[in-house]
Amino acid sequence: MILGRTVFRPASRYGAAGVAASRFSLGRGRSVTATLGNHTSRTIRRPESTVSTAGITGSDNTGHIEAGPNEAILFFDNLFPLKLSSVLFWRPWDTGELLKRFDNASLSFLDPISLVKRAIPETAAVKVVEFYPRFKEGGIYVKFTSPSGMSPAEVQAELARSLDKTPIKPWFSPFRGIKTGLVLGRPWLEDLYRLPQNRLKVEFVPAQDSEPPAELSQESLYSLFRRYGKIADISSQPPDSKVLPKYAYVDFVLLRDAIMARNCMHGFVLREEEGSKNPTRLRLSYEQREKPHQIWNWITNHPRIVIPIIAAFLAAFTVAVFDPIREFFVKIHVQKSFEFTDSRLYKWLKRQTSDILAFRRREDDDAGLNALFTHRKDVIDSIQNSLLESVDTFVVVHGPRGSGGRELVMDQVLQGRRNVLVLDCRQVVEARGEAGTIKKLANQVGYRPVFSWANNLSSMVDLAIQSTTGVKAGFSENLESQIVKILQTTATALKRVSLADRKKSDKDANLTDDAYLEAHPERRAVVVIDNFLHKGEEKGVLYDKIADWASALVQSNIAHVIFLTTDSSFSKPLAKALPDRVLHQVTLGDLSPVVAKHFVVSQLEPDGEPGPDSEESRDAPVLTEKQRRKDLQELDECIEVLGGRLTDLQVLTRRLKVGQSPKKAVSDIIDQNASDILRMFLLGNKSGGGVGGGGEGGTKWSAEQAWYLIRELASKETLRYNEVLLSSTFSSSTTAGAGSAEAAIESLASAELITVRSLHGRPATIRAGKPVYQAAFNRLLEDDAIRARMDLALLAELAKIEARTIEKAEAELAVLAGLPLQPYQAAERVDYLLAKLQGSQQKIVAYEKEMAGLKKMLSEAD
Repeated sequence: MILGRTVFRPASRYGAAGVAASRFSLGRGRSVTATLGNHTSRTIRRPESTVSTAGITGSDNTGHIEAGPNEAILFFDNLFPLKLSSVLFWRPWDTGELLKRFDNASLSFLDPISLVKRAIPETAAVKVVEFYPRFKEGGIYVKFTSPSGMSPAEVQAELARSLDKTPIKPWFSPFRGIKTGLVLGRPWLEDLYRLPQNRLKVEFVPAQDSEPPAELSQESLYSLFRRYGKIADISSQPPDSKVLPKYAYVDFVLLRDAIMARNCMHGFVLREEEGSKNPTRLRLSYEQREKPHQIWNWITNHPRIVIPIIAAFLAAFTVAVFDPIREFFVKIHVQKSFEFTDSRLYKWLKRQTSDILAFRRREDDDAGLNALFTHRKDVIDSIQNSLLESVDTFVVVHGPRGSGGRELVMDQVLQGRRNVLVLDCRQVVEARGEAGTIKKLANQVGYRPVFSWANNLSSMVDLAIQSTTGVKAGFSENLESQIVKILQTTATALKRVSLADRKKSDKDANLTDDAYLEAHPERRAVVVIDNFLHKGEEKGVLYDKIADWASALVQSNIAHVIFLTTDSSFSKPLAKALPDRVLHQVTLGDLSPVVAKHFVVSQLEPDGEPGPDSEESRDAPVLTEKQRRKDLQELDECIEVLGGRLTDLQVLTRRLKVGQSPKKAVSDIIDQNASDILRMFLLGNKSGGGVGGGGEGGTKWSAEQAWYLIRELASKETLRYNEVLLSSTFSSSTTAGAGSAEAAIESLASAELITVRSLHGRPATIRAGKPVYQAAFNRLLEDDAIRARMDLALLAELAKIEARTIEKAEAELAVLAGLPLQPYQAAERVDYLLAKLQGSQQKIVAYEKEMAGLKKMLSEAD
């Protein structure tokens, strides 16, 4: 179907003067000839009807407007606000009442009917018959009769020129005036809840039941609808679509233009004079444009851009919302703001009732510690003086387990000091999984809220996104980044704690925060890192981050840092964190026999009776009546056997308090330690599966290696490091899971079976892990069954080592024997291999003889 040329004039934008060489039909009935602009007149057929009372849904509520002879319909746009259409829709309107209002209307700019009256100039000489308001579309249909000699198109053109010359703008639309257009089709006055849209769906339906419609091209649609406003796009139905009736989409830039086009062109019948035999009726409806889906499609089609933006937004939101809350909780954790024992009420009650109630610690583990601290007064003063100076380095308190380092620091050095943060590395490294590690670390520093479970969920989301898009979203954080985040937040809170007591009235109030903290080291918070390097081989990343964090604290003058460790290799990670500083080291060893005896005696004193404080009493304590027992004369001998390890002395004291004699108590302690050694290092370690770190079962040593050290230390007390290193048991171990000789010795030292002492920076000697172990080693050797069993296992391993040597020699001899000619140069090598084979065989024979005796002893042992 081909349309004629269309001419657009500003004065007739919504007129019919754009459709040429076309015949318009509005239904069956009489024909009306109309001249459209300067083009050829067209015949418009109007249905025959009778004039009746009509509501806002058309004549007799049929949804259509019936026009009689010499009548036409105009649509006036922009008379009602679209946003109030739902309110105006339910208001009862009567067309007869509207007509009366039109006849008697004043020139009020608030009355829509008066605006219609102003839009129809007196020169038009038209007679208004009926009104049909369209509230949800913001306009109104006006049925009129045109004067003789003027066609409806000429009337509309005159009205359009008048409105362009003198615009009429309603109160709610100061920029867009009222527009009018001639209704060319058969309007449908439905009252359905269908709101206007910028997109019109144009369906091509047959004007007659038996004649198929023609599908209009985009050029034809443009010619029909461009007069009503700027068109954004025209979309035709896909050629392979089987959907009937055929349709096309016309998108207008402005919503009001789409409303005008729909009301003027709905039901329009177009018959092409050339190329098409069948008339086509246009059925128009509003169509929702899928704008939200376009945005969603762009988001889903660009994951490489969207996912990093979302991750950055979530990170920024977390920092902005949760970080201040977490800093607050860390701050109150350090300051202990919510602890009842630090409150003024508790302290007042304690002062008022000090004469009635005795607020004394009665725990056995803390009894008599004051006597010990008296002998360590120099160490305590040294650490306290370092906390009053700006030294910018660590304080490292090193000593074997049970030497009382934590009690010395917490109960003496930091007694009564505010703003102390204790970080126990043992609880952190012993947590299960990354989520447990993060949770424990957060609990240690007071970091909350912490969503440790969210990282597992984020990891699954990352995996799903990466598997589908190939891009890693970055929602989840690895363990290292989360540890750094917690420690950084803690550092920020510690700085605020250190500056909490700063006042504007201070003499140095004009100093910056860093300068103020450098000038006042006594006001800095104190961070105590306990059990540093506990299971250091397994959690190396954690300890590196803690050391770097502690280095930043001391270098930025935020806090003092005290490390408590039992690992002798603490200097490596700390020197790496502070390469240009000398560590302040404090070494706590075992107590001397005199101090150990004084410690035990002070714990045996009755409650409330002071212990000896004079200088003379430190070397020769005066015993009380309760302590003047005959068996206490054995105390010197027992302490010499037990050693000066603080934990062992406390165990001895508790046994003495329940009435045991010193010899009996020490004997029980030795038996207990021997039983622990037997369980942990000998019988409990099968193929590298005992206590320690590394190997299949978590160890790098074998039971035979542990027994070798126990047997040798029981007789010699001190072993040369290199001698042990070169022994066959360590250098050629055949046990599965055992590591190298150096790793085995280091692992046994970490398990505290032995102690490796250095000389000039190199390992030199090996001793028992603690003094009581020396006696425990002798006790194990006194048990014939244990000794026979372990010696048998050790000899069996030595026999395996020699058998492996024989196998290597035999294999090499077989290679030499396979040569076609026996060169004389190989004779010396053959003699060497034969001698080595003979020597190994002789050792195996000796081992087997000794093993036979051990088997007999083991079978006869109880």
